Parts: sequence; structure tokens; C-alpha cells
Amino acid sequence: MVKLVEECAGTGDLLLKSLVLRQVRYELRMFQGTFEGNGLPIPTQRTIEGRIDLDNPQESADLIGANLTLKLEDGRKIGVIISDETGAIHQRAVCTTGCSCC
Repeated sequence: MVKLVEECAGTGDLLLKSLVLRQVRYELRMFQGTFEGNGLPIPTQRTIEGRIDLDNPQESADLIGANLTLKLEDGRKIGVIISDETGAIHQRAVCTTGCSCC
């Protein structure tokens, strides 16, 4: 089972590595997978979906598919990938091997 655990919106920084590319407005929904029987969370089944406002989609075309970081208003950082010119985003895959390469 998957349930919505958080929704947030605000203005944050879009980063490429440590370089701030621009400030963007964002809307995010965070979902958590849970075990059917006891409802406990499954750590590897957390997903984030949402969108960011791209001021000028033509100038942002080179960002589509890039591994970026979105720094939220509250200071959290989330690895994201811009899916298309509408600003749809999804969470970048998290490395589960513990190698710290991601």
C-alpha cells in the first residue's frame, strides 16, 4: 500500500551540484510505501512527485533529465530530475548500496 505522507509548496533553490542555478516555486507530494499487515513504512518505497515553475521553458530545456538538487524553504535537499518542459519533477533514485556515490 502507498499513502500520501506530506504535501508542501514554496520557493527554493535549484542546484547543479553546489551551484545555485535559480530560485523556483515548487509543489511536492511525498508518498510512502507501507507493509499491508502492520502498516509500517518500507524505507526503499518512498517517492516524491511534483512540479517546479520554469520561468522560460525554452531556456530550461537543457535541464530536462539532469540530476539536480532542490533545496526547500525549510532547508531540506531533495535530488530531483525535471521530466519535461512543463516542470514536472520526480525524485532521483537513491543509492541503496551505501557507497555514497550519489
